[in-house]
Amino acid sequence: MAKEDIVLIGKGNLHGSGSEGIEKQNLVITSSEEWQDLLNKINSVNKVSDSFSETDIDFSKYTVVAVFDDIRESGGYSLSLAFQETTDKVLVEVLRKTPDGIATSVITQPYYIVKLPKRNLPIIFK
Repeated sequence: MAKEDIVLIGKGNLHGSGSEGIEKQNLVITSSEEWQDLLNKINSVNKVSDSFSETDIDFSKYTVVAVFDDIRESGGYSLSLAFQETTDKVLVEVLRKTPDGIATSVITQPYYIVKLPKRNLPIIFK
């Protein structure tokens, strides 16, 4: 899978102190219903999706991968994803960054959301 095939939809932190009700999880979203449910949760406290590059996804052509980290007691945490396609699967490595030095005292929950072309391969998180 070429790097340009992977489109960043949004990354950053949720700031609802966990009231969005999103657990630490790795999601593979393949339908508009699942996507809308996630957007409703993300936007339940703050209108986070306003900063997304897009929210109207054609699920006949794309799959969305969304990763949410633990709720953190300070700022400075972030996520990124590395993708590797083999003949039988798409591997997703979740890279977690921790704060350098003194971090802000704010409750955050890092997230990272991308879309990629639909493949007939399982998406495996490592």
